[in-house]
Amino acid sequence: MQNKINCVVKRSGAIVPFKQERIVNAIYRAAVAVGGRDKDTAEELAEQVVQILNEKFDENNYPHIEDVQDAVEKVLIENGHAKVAKEFILYREEAARRRDEEGRINSKLNENIPWAKVWRNLDWAVEHKLNTVELLNERVAKGEFAQIVHESENLYEDDVELAAKLIIERLKDLRMVMISGPSSSGKTSTTIKLEQKLIKKGFKFKALIVDHYFFDLEFHPKDEFGDYDFETPQALDLPLINEHLVRLSKGENVFIPSYDFKTGTRTLDVTSMKLEKDEILLLDSLHGLYPDFSKDISSEVKFKLYLEPLLQMKGPDNKYIRWTDIRLIRRMLRDFAHRAYNPTQTLEHWHYVRSSEMRNIIPYSNTADFIISSAMPYELCFYAHKLGKDFIEWEKKYKDDPLKTDSFERASRLADLLKHITPVADDSPVPHDSVLREFIGRSSIVH
Repeated sequence: MQNKINCVVKRSGAIVPFKQERIVNAIYRAAVAVGGRDKDTAEELAEQVVQILNEKFDENNYPHIEDVQDAVEKVLIENGHAKVAKEFILYREEAARRRDEEGRINSKLNENIPWAKVWRNLDWAVEHKLNTVELLNERVAKGEFAQIVHESENLYEDDVELAAKLIIERLKDLRMVMISGPSSSGKTSTTIKLEQKLIKKGFKFKALIVDHYFFDLEFHPKDEFGDYDFETPQALDLPLINEHLVRLSKGENVFIPSYDFKTGTRTLDVTSMKLEKDEILLLDSLHGLYPDFSKDISSEVKFKLYLEPLLQMKGPDNKYIRWTDIRLIRRMLRDFAHRAYNPTQTLEHWHYVRSSEMRNIIPYSNTADFIISSAMPYELCFYAHKLGKDFIEWEKKYKDDPLKTDSFERASRLADLLKHITPVADDSPVPHDSVLREFIGRSSIVH
């Protein structure tokens, strides 16, 4: 049957081009979440969805996005894919719930926010006159930028030092330390700093590179732009990770796979690894707190650390600056410097990164044994200098694009914020081992 559907109506009312590949990706992602990796079947099921839509709509009568999702559910159930259908339905319900919560004032405290840590950081910000953009600008105007850097770095270092002490207190039973957090929260630098502190105290570590557990690229789920999604935990071979962690915790030898990012392929059983009695396994991963990552590991033998830039500063609109916006800018700078990835691409894809972390990372933040804040109040001054004008241009670019509403909202919010912050170009006061160097460059510990 010839496809008559060329457009679809979004929830905002915008009319956008209809792409069958997005249906394929949605079905495949749901299948991957329950252990399936059959792309041919996903494509066949998408064909059936399109057939249903063609029977109900035509080139003059566009389906709504809800109509498309209803058809996907119907096809999955009728073809006997109950588990995949359930996953798709759950994902759809979660998305609807998030939209509902964003559209109204929620009187309940968000359970995903580490409130105790937030109050502590807010108290610190008030004490140091860094709880508003206006106060930050006043201190910069007084020539106190270097002092702000020093104070901010000390706050972070105190967190890392306390994490090291808590780990040492549990060393009798501990076999592994998992450092987790959403994208650009500073996991790499923090992992190195934590290891350095513990090595100085006489402890030994072995690092497990979780990237080697990625499935072959051809089996990766894709995002709605058709790009391979490395953010989802299902991109990793979670059963194999869990198996290896169990065996390593028992002192057994395992063979770690090797992943080649150039070819997008994994080779199994490459590198031998074993934990000696006086060694601890160190893991830096987005999904270290995800339940299936280490579901068979006793909580007594693992220490779970979570990172997030928990900045407590109000912008000119009297609202607190969003942590996700800080991480977006960090990732823009890092991707451009180290991955030849245009900041525009990072912005356009961020809502998908955000969707994945809201589902797979942040809900588990309060299962951590300790939380480190990697926020540096002074970093906003660099961002105003480096990207302030760019966000103004992005705001103009996406203003009337119905396919880029999320990019427009983020660009508009940050354009308004950064134009009110005093820009600083000279980063010489920033220590070369600072967590911020991971993103602005010239780090002495991250290469």
